[in-house]
Amino acid sequence: MDAIHRFSKPALRRPRAIIAFEGWGDACEAASGAANYLIGALNADEPFAAIDPEEFFDFQAHRPTVAVDEGATRHLTWPTTRFHNVPLPADDRDLVVVLGDEPSFRWKTFSRQLIQVLCEHDVEEVVLMGAFIGHVAHTQAVPVVGVATDPALVVRNGLMTSEYEGPTGIVGVLLEACREAGIPALALWAATPHYLAANPNPKAMLALASRTAAILGFEADFAELETVTNEYLERVDAALASNEEFSTYVAELEKSEPSMGSINPAEAAGLLSEIEDYLRHNG
Repeated sequence: MDAIHRFSKPALRRPRAIIAFEGWGDACEAASGAANYLIGALNADEPFAAIDPEEFFDFQAHRPTVAVDEGATRHLTWPTTRFHNVPLPADDRDLVVVLGDEPSFRWKTFSRQLIQVLCEHDVEEVVLMGAFIGHVAHTQAVPVVGVATDPALVVRNGLMTSEYEGPTGIVGVLLEACREAGIPALALWAATPHYLAANPNPKAMLALASRTAAILGFEADFAELETVTNEYLERVDAALASNEEFSTYVAELEKSEPSMGSINPAEAAGLLSEIEDYLRHNG
């Protein structure tokens, strides 16, 4: 059964695609936040296609949301995967931005459906975005790891490499699906500080969005996201200044090499809840 709803067929010029999902591979909402920002900053059109969620989601885990106005249901929103057309008049190539929730079921079928839409519109290249919890400091540049259908893409774009082996999410599955379909694809993974894991991280969003723009060769206005990032870092630094233990802990992280392995939050002792409380009450 074809779960793709096609609303229109935009005239795309040699398009590239940017893909991000909320869920397991979206630490601190970095990937989905970056995609959402690009959709707004690039004046993306309304979705031209969507994948129906019925056969791919556990709605007890990914519940639809309802909006009620004066006692009446205004609209119901399902966890749908959406395809946005992004015309780039100043460029000779357009973009497709794909954003949704990580599905619960039938990942192979879901991936085939998504790749089918990309092929229907002759997408020539794909950048996927993800984020993970890393042993990194918020004061340093966001480490971005690359994984690609061709290792040369990682080297060419100056990305960190990884020897990771373990569970993967839909981004990893889609990377393989792109390889099978013959579409060059590169997954960008931003490392976010483990001691800030409970909060959206605009610095990681900015790192993913700006790196994607540089790789695909398009321009976007990041001023708003830069402002939000600076305000976020000011709040975190204020928490650091008010807590000597936190300050010492971050200073030790700054001296160490970024670690992409598994993180044990217990290493940060009781700092996690203190930082979360500070950011929550000083947001």
